[in-house]
Amino acid sequence: MNIAVIGSGGREHAVIKAIKKNPRVQTVYALPGNGGIARDAVCVNVSATDLDAVVAFVTENNIDYAVVTPDDPLVLGLVDRLESVGVPCFGPRKNAAIIEGSKVFSKDLMKKYGIPTAKYEVFTDAEAALSYLETAPYPAVVKADGLALGKGVIIAETKDEARAAVLSMMRDKKFGKSGERVVIEEFLTGPEVSVLSFTDSHTLVPMVSSMDHKRALDGDKGLNTGGMGTVAPNPYYTPEIAERCRKEIFLPTVAAMNAEGRPFKGCLYFGLMITPDGPKVIEYNCRFGDPETQVVLPLLESDLLEIMLAVTGERLRDVEVQFSSDSACCLIAASDGYPGSYEKGKRLTIPENLLDRVYIAGAKAENGELLTNGGRVLGVTEVRPTLREAVAAVYEDMKHIDFENKYCRADIGAKALKATEGTHG
Repeated sequence: MNIAVIGSGGREHAVIKAIKKNPRVQTVYALPGNGGIARDAVCVNVSATDLDAVVAFVTENNIDYAVVTPDDPLVLGLVDRLESVGVPCFGPRKNAAIIEGSKVFSKDLMKKYGIPTAKYEVFTDAEAALSYLETAPYPAVVKADGLALGKGVIIAETKDEARAAVLSMMRDKKFGKSGERVVIEEFLTGPEVSVLSFTDSHTLVPMVSSMDHKRALDGDKGLNTGGMGTVAPNPYYTPEIAERCRKEIFLPTVAAMNAEGRPFKGCLYFGLMITPDGPKVIEYNCRFGDPETQVVLPLLESDLLEIMLAVTGERLRDVEVQFSSDSACCLIAASDGYPGSYEKGKRLTIPENLLDRVYIAGAKAENGELLTNGGRVLGVTEVRPTLREAVAAVYEDMKHIDFENKYCRADIGAKALKATEGTHG
């Protein structure tokens, strides 16, 4: 089989490495991929959001199956386009990808079908939003309706911060059309959990839970990022919580999308908070998370491609989806200054013995060398019988990976270890 994986980051690298384990796979193409992914796939210089170019490449190169991983092309309808030319895909169609593409849609869906989430109000007028903020409880959460590279959510501690967030989105158009509508919702407290799931719109199979570390600095301080590291499983996601989520959130969401005539097939991501009132949905994503994928897929013992094909063929119930009972930790190496301004083009050295455990996010190949080419440069993942062992191994690995201005958080996994082992663990 010839496979096309659409996307260019560490998540795509993890997906490609897992897919390649299937003996039926002949060639994997990455559109566009990156300099590090080029070791594991044929990279094609086609943007993931250039739908015409993607469709042209796939039809001209006898692609048997496509995996669409980033949010933008999914929300734009790439799966619909590829299916229309006879190429089966993993990923939701446009009318289902709206579950991530519009926060207003997803909040209204949860309200209509009784799926637990934060209380909220929707605004299309800046003055009305500002007026509401006069009496809103704080902290408050201000969200741009559409996609905003993971940066369209502001936790406002004060009225002034909330006003600034609304004005930047609605008046200053910081996120373009994505900020024409905003959602203002109550601030929830409790541990956060990420749960990715496979679903063919009939059956839903949750993957192992994970814990992301979004803030740039140690102690969950600093600016929000795309993610500085992850661990799996998440110790706060107990079997009891998992069962509540299955009954109250996961299956009702699949049923709600079907009832709306928007069957969801692909990876449905649940961003959850375990509040004192029970688990609630913070957000949905219509695809694999990044860097959650980099800890979840290394724990997958079943064949990823066979699972994906079963999702596409609506026969997920017929395949085995088995995860290891081990723990995994992924540590991100970023360019110092990220998510603000940072330098690119720094020489990147990775020992040969670590390459299988490294997922390249932002690098380019030039004259036989890898150079940094993004804020998040790479992630290294270790799988061990215990989380403490996985965390120790990943930090040891990172000592041997080098580029100028390398920055990593020093506390990835610390919160999970505290929860797992107690305060003195």
